[in-house]
Amino acid sequence: MTTIDLPLTPVATDGGCCGTAAPPVDVTEARALARTFKALADPTRVQLLSIVTAHEGHEACVCDLTEPVGLAQPTVSHHLKILVEAGLLEREQRGRWAYYRAVPGAVADLAGSLSSLTPSPATASA
Repeated sequence: MTTIDLPLTPVATDGGCCGTAAPPVDVTEARALARTFKALADPTRVQLLSIVTAHEGHEACVCDLTEPVGLAQPTVSHHLKILVEAGLLEREQRGRWAYYRAVPGAVADLAGSLSSLTPSPATASA
């Protein structure tokens, strides 16, 4: 996955003219979230993550993942590598095959980060 780091300007948290209810996401966290969301922007990767988490023990061999998505093993391995780099899966080599396991709490943490970016219904109507 090719990425270009564009300069991000930190947001002033002094309240400005209207004040802020919560501090904004810092530059480092914004980049990490964007990398993870970019990894999930591909339907094949969402499907692979779903298959791995649905497998017994929340892990699967790459050999078990090619048929469900209808792609060749090198292509599936590429998608899995991106999910590993995004922190959603872990990889373990066992002999000839690589096994992928869901990182505990990674999806829940991502959901929490996303919900922290949106106002709650109580603050949105204020």
